[in-house]
Amino acid sequence: MTRWLDPEEQQTWRAFLGATQLVFEQLDRELQRDSSIPHGYYEILVRLSEAPERSLRMSALADRSQSSRSRLSHAVARLEDKGWVRRETCASDKRGQIARLTDQGFAALAAAAPGHVAGVRRHVFDPLTPDQVRQLREISTRLVEALQPEPECLATVVGQAPTASPVPS
Repeated sequence: MTRWLDPEEQQTWRAFLGATQLVFEQLDRELQRDSSIPHGYYEILVRLSEAPERSLRMSALADRSQSSRSRLSHAVARLEDKGWVRRETCASDKRGQIARLTDQGFAALAAAAPGHVAGVRRHVFDPLTPDQVRQLREISTRLVEALQPEPECLATVVGQAPTASPVPS
């Protein structure tokens, strides 16, 4: 039997859906306008900047960027065309590929980051009280835990401490 949403749940769901869509659309528009980088590509660059030696296996990068392998492969090809990412064969597994952030890619990320972080602050944090920020983090973490219970995946999604000096996402 279907457990329909009650009026309060329906209102909460629609508010959540509307807020997340509007925030991500606005951040994407701003990144495109200011840095000519789609938000999805920016996130790939961030994930690589956080990784040791600024490189990850393509499969791990897909997981961390919450992207399908085919979509990631297409995005990395576009980033390679810009000279921001380089694909290399994995030394330990000739079938695997490594995506490596180039110095030019890191520079593009570093140039885009201040505007993006200002947008995140303006659209997400400035409208909230400190208590609401804490609540948002707790709620978001709980939703991620429910959807992705593997601890190694959870850390990459909820943004626990990166292993290298990244550019803020």
